[in-house]
Amino acid sequence: MPFIHLPNFRLSNVPFAAAVSLLCAAGACASQHALAQTARPIDPGTSVSVRPLDAAASDALTAQNPDDALKAGFVERQKVLDKRSEENNYRYGVKQHDCYSTFFVNHCLDNARNEMRETRQQIREQQLALDDEQRAERAKQRDQQTAIKRAQYEAEAPQRAANEKASQQAYEDKQRQNALAAAQRTAEAPQRAANQAAYDRKQADYQKQLEDARARGVQDAQEREQKAQRYEQKQQEAAQHRAEVEARQKEAARKAQEKAQQQEQARQEQLKMQQQQQQQGK
Repeated sequence: MPFIHLPNFRLSNVPFAAAVSLLCAAGACASQHALAQTARPIDPGTSVSVRPLDAAASDALTAQNPDDALKAGFVERQKVLDKRSEENNYRYGVKQHDCYSTFFVNHCLDNARNEMRETRQQIREQQLALDDEQRAERAKQRDQQTAIKRAQYEAEAPQRAANEKASQQAYEDKQRQNALAAAQRTAEAPQRAANQAAYDRKQADYQKQLEDARARGVQDAQEREQKAQRYEQKQQEAAQHRAEVEARQKEAARKAQEKAQQQEQARQEQLKMQQQQQQQGK
């Protein structure tokens, strides 16, 4: 690969596209560089308002409705402007690269810069015009939408009036129904009061019956408790009486036994004395 000498050259001063072209001056990028040198120049006077060259795309836009066709036209024109900006930057980078191989480098760079700025200014003017058209179209669409909504609102005015009248009628009917219901409630108030009084009396009677039943239950329980206590006391008294009777019987039996023993002993002594007397009399 031949050595390329570029006087007063600094990579930071060259746009990215030009730097790539310099780095790819030989080898695999040679064909790309050659293509860049032979690129077809763009007519600076080309307007983005020109219709697309593709007949099929043109027919497709025509077949769409006007709004869609207009939007598609804006998109196509924007693509053309974007492409022109890219090609302008790329061509400027190529010319910068070529200028470093000439004798009057600065003069060549100035010319390339001026040409790039002139083309950029043309693109900017056409971009501003496109932006103005798009803003105008959006404003037009907003106005159309506003007009459509206004016309729709005006067209729906009779229906709204009918709906409001029906709503008012329904409201008045509801108010009359409420008034009738209130009057009916007022007329029925005495009967409701009587019914409430009868219900309250029934509730009071029922409550009194409950209280009486509870009182009788408490009294019956107390009586049962008292009866149980009296029965228990009688049982205890009966047991105590039986014990006392048995004790007296045992004491009487003991005394009777002692008396019998004493009598038997006295009889024995008497018999003994009689026997002694009989023996002494013999």
